Amino acid sequence: MNTSQQIAKHFREVHFGGNWTCSNLKDNLADVTWQQATQQIYSLNTIATLVYHTHYYVNAVLKVFQGSELDAHDKYSFTHPPIHSQEDWENLLSKVWEDAQAFETLLKKLPDEKLWEYIAEEKYGIYYRNIHGIIEHIHYHLGQIAIIKKIIQQKENYKIQNN
Repeated sequence: MNTSQQIAKHFREVHFGGNWTCSNLKDNLADVTWQQATQQIYSLNTIATLVYHTHYYVNAVLKVFQGSELDAHDKYSFTHPPIHSQEDWENLLSKVWEDAQAFETLLKKLPDEKLWEYIAEEKYGIYYRNIHGIIEHIHYHLGQIAIIKKIIQQKENYKIQNN
């Protein structure tokens, strides 16, 4: 297995499972409703916002893999389309899973020597750093998602028990 394939494996695992942490986006989000995904807890980002935010960077680099220029702006990475229904939530998740699979497929095909080239301008760093950064970024926000989900579930259980 070459380096690109190994990195693609790690990328897939943070999305779909099998990683060292035994925690992944798909399993953590499987039972989250749209109401839970959009529920504001304290001043934290919502689950939906965190999912969109992590996907924003996956989508930006996926487009680079597909031949486009890098076009990502941090100021837009938290601004997702409104989610007003389960269908809206499921559509966001479908896009996340679809793009993750496409990203993995193209990453597997990336020649190892390309990993050491700049992804765009020098200031954005090399492919290797950006791809690993995306994986690390997802793990970071996955932890937040898991904690926010637990808070929401505990609040819901408390309401049920005290009614």
